[in-house]
Amino acid sequence: MNATMITKTTSVNRRRLRNLVNKSDNRICADCGAPDPRWASSNIGVFICLKCCDVHRSLGTHISKVLSVTLDEWSNEQIDAMSEVGGNSAANAIYEAYIPEGFSKPGPDAGIEERKRFIRSKYELQEFMKSSLRISTGKSSPSFKSIFSSKFMDSFRIRPTDDEDGKVEFIGLLKVTVVKGTNLAIRDMMTSDPYVVLTLGQQTIQTAVIPSNLNPVWDEDLMLSVPNNYGPLKLEVYDHDMFSADDIMGEAQIDIQPLISAAMAYGDPEMFGNMQIGKWLKTADNALIEDSIINIIDGKVKQDVQLKLQNVECGELHLEVEWLPLDQ
Repeated sequence: MNATMITKTTSVNRRRLRNLVNKSDNRICADCGAPDPRWASSNIGVFICLKCCDVHRSLGTHISKVLSVTLDEWSNEQIDAMSEVGGNSAANAIYEAYIPEGFSKPGPDAGIEERKRFIRSKYELQEFMKSSLRISTGKSSPSFKSIFSSKFMDSFRIRPTDDEDGKVEFIGLLKVTVVKGTNLAIRDMMTSDPYVVLTLGQQTIQTAVIPSNLNPVWDEDLMLSVPNNYGPLKLEVYDHDMFSADDIMGEAQIDIQPLISAAMAYGDPEMFGNMQIGKWLKTADNALIEDSIINIIDGKVKQDVQLKLQNVECGELHLEVEWLPLDQ
């Protein structure tokens, strides 16, 4: 291969890698939720932060092969493997299928020992995986890539887990479209660089950062698995800072029980025409600006949500939420 071909291949790989990094679920570390991870485990298929990267390296390359997103050259095979996994959310659906009660993921500020304990349990010991999927990690054992074949991922990505040892069982998916923000709070000199973080159970996912905009339009779809014992969907808005901790710009909670109850009461929504099937009422103890209506629209159960951000001087957020049963 001549120099021109090598340069072209490298440029293509960088673009493919950049597209993977920009996926919404890859914008936070797969292991601790820190924003903007700049490292990856090429054989596991996850993007991770620098602190978690150090722990991955300590596991050995037979478990995790760490590469820098910005400093290392990536081969076609390595990027193909990352693409086949499908991103941090898909990988975590496997490696974090059963996080026991009382065992929580480390946060971005967690200490090294807490990270080591979680990451080793997750990847080396495979304690959170379904037992039938665990593989040996010895040097002569199959590659981690082998458990992420296309057929395997297609059958498992939205599949409910068995209720082993009283652990998590998923009942469906929640598609949240973060539409726009209005009159958000100023956290820089005259503006802010906002992004939205959604948390449901152990899952955390975030939107893109919109630079210098107090009325940002995201129109970005985020997907979350809904556990059997679900609580509220937690929402936080942050101002992204390059050289300091990101500033909070407000928060709110979304009660997803009315949506799920209405969806389950009507069964297959494709059997019905467009109609209202439920409502989440505005009260003094929630963040709703107005009653949130739940509709069947074109065979799908959707809810329009207008929120006034809490614990902040100003700011509103508009979202659309859709319920996806497992058979979809």
